[in-house]
Formats: sequence, structure tokens, C-alpha cells
Amino acid sequence: MSDVRYSRQHVLQEIGREGQRRLGQATAAVVGCGALGSVHCQLLARAGVGRLLVVDRDLVEESNLQRQLLFDEDDVAQGRCKADAAALKLRRINSEIRVEARAEDLGPSNVVGLLAGADVVLDGTDNFETRYVINDACVKLGTPWVYGGVIGTVGMSLAIVPGRGPCLRCAFPDPPLAGAAASCESVGVLNAAPVVIGGVQVAQAIHLLVEGRVGQSGILSLDLWRGTWETFSVAHDPACPCCVEGRYDFLAADSVSRSTALCGGNAVQVVPSARVRLELGQLARRLAEIGKVRTTELLLRVEVEGLELVVFADGRAIVRGTTDEAVARALYARYVGC
Repeated sequence: MSDVRYSRQHVLQEIGREGQRRLGQATAAVVGCGALGSVHCQLLARAGVGRLLVVDRDLVEESNLQRQLLFDEDDVAQGRCKADAAALKLRRINSEIRVEARAEDLGPSNVVGLLAGADVVLDGTDNFETRYVINDACVKLGTPWVYGGVIGTVGMSLAIVPGRGPCLRCAFPDPPLAGAAASCESVGVLNAAPVVIGGVQVAQAIHLLVEGRVGQSGILSLDLWRGTWETFSVAHDPACPCCVEGRYDFLAADSVSRSTALCGGNAVQVVPSARVRLELGQLARRLAEIGKVRTTELLLRVEVEGLELVVFADGRAIVRGTTDEAVARALYARYVGC
């Protein structure tokens, strides 16, 4: 571990050399490598967290570049998935740490396996469904995690330490109804907002890794445009179905395939009904008969029927060029078939 690289943290009373040693031995999982996740990954890598696990299901799009600081125009031109693009940058930022990229859609069937072994989890996701899955998994595993969300000019953060305070379901017992929550596509996002909230989340995560606790309790809410900064207390719910009763409702995996129109893009994600592991090379040879195929270690891309089909090794696919889920599922069945 370089004395020069981390010298400003060595002399920082709150971290010091012992705290730096703990960071170097720690594992942090970042779920979602968009606007918030870009901040998480860079700051954790620069701080010397020994192992970073980056989980993201999506591809880098041109519209991401306004606020997602890890990516550039070359990532868009090369059609990189976010997890892979992030790992390439992070290894250049800090070659001393271990970076693992997982181009997967975190959900009930794989979340425990992905997050097991992490010392802290940071939420960089863009939907409440996934956050409740993370909450269930982290409470079950006993792993601290830091919730974060940004929309428009407003953001919020909450550090959750299982067994030592409220969980997400204590603060928000149920997710919002479908369509009730605003999205970045509908109301936009000020690019400085995720930088600030992401920085707050990382500060909380580092505090957890160094001292096993956080100095800030409750929900921190800020509006950068209006210049307001507030903290709201969150009470532990003595009847919480998750952290009190031990019911992990959001880990109940669906047994059917599902499709979802992706936020901010003309694309649909299709997830198979069962976990699979595709041999991308074999699939590429089969699909080469119908179109030009491009492959990387993590994905395969092919143009079919006027649409782009992007297939990942876990069987998941993104169909670009449509928001019609029926069209996307049909194309998936026709060319992937699992």
C-alpha cells in the first residue's frame, strides 16, 4: 500500500494508518454504476478500498454522459456495458486494488450470492424495487448498506446498519405504486446533485468501514437548486416485517420471465425465467448467419430485424430500438431461445 498515495488519509485524524489498513482489507459492492455509482466507484478506488465489486445491467448511452462521470464518448462508440467500462477506468485510477465487474441484473435470484462477502453495499440504482431487494439481502446477511436517490435537483441518503437501527422498510414500509414515482427521464436531473449525494454516501461507507458506525443518522435530504439541507429522523419499526420479523418478501423470486422498458432509452430488457449461463462464443457463431456479431468478454451484440440485440452471459438481453415489450420478448425467443 503506497504511503504517498494515501498520505492525506494517513494524517486525517478520522482515518489514520489503522483506518487505511481497514479500508485496504475491505470489500465494497456498488450496485448500479450510473450517476451515483460513478461517484461511488471513483471515490472508493481513490480511497484505497481493497476490493470493489461493480454490478450493473446496462450499456453506456450518449444521454449518460451528462452526469455519469466514469464514462466518455469512446465507451458509447465501443458499445461497452457500464460494468466493463467502469472496471477499465478504475484499474487505471488505482492499480493496487482489485476490481470485479458483473454485468448482471441484480434481483431476488442472485442478490445474496453477489453481495455475500461485501463489508458495505452502496446503492446507485434507479428504481425502488431493486432497493427493497438490496435491503432484504443486506438485512439477511447482516451487511451495512447506504441508500441514495436523486431526481431533479433533490437527493437523499440513508445509512442502514442491520441490527443497530432501522432498515429501509422501517423508513418506507412499501415501495411506491408503479408509475407513481417521478423518473430522470420525465423530470431530468441536475448533474451536480448525484455528485453531492454520491459523495455523502461514500463518506458514510468509509465511516462504516473504518469505525463500524456512521456519524449521520436519519435521512439526509438536500435540494441543490434551492440551497436547503435537512435531516429527518427515522424510527425503528418494532413490527417491521423485514428487520424484526425476518420476512424477506422481496427475495421471493418470480418463476416467469420478465421484460422492462429501460429508463431514458429506446430499449427493453428481457430476463429469462431461470438463471442460465450462455456460451457467448457458441451463440455468436449461430447468430453470425443472420447479421454482423460483435462480442466482448461480457456481452454479444447483433443487428436483427432492424433492432439491436445485446445478450449477456447470464441469459439477459437488451433489445434496442423499441419500447414494445412484446416485440422484445418475441425477438429474444426467436434468436436466444432460453
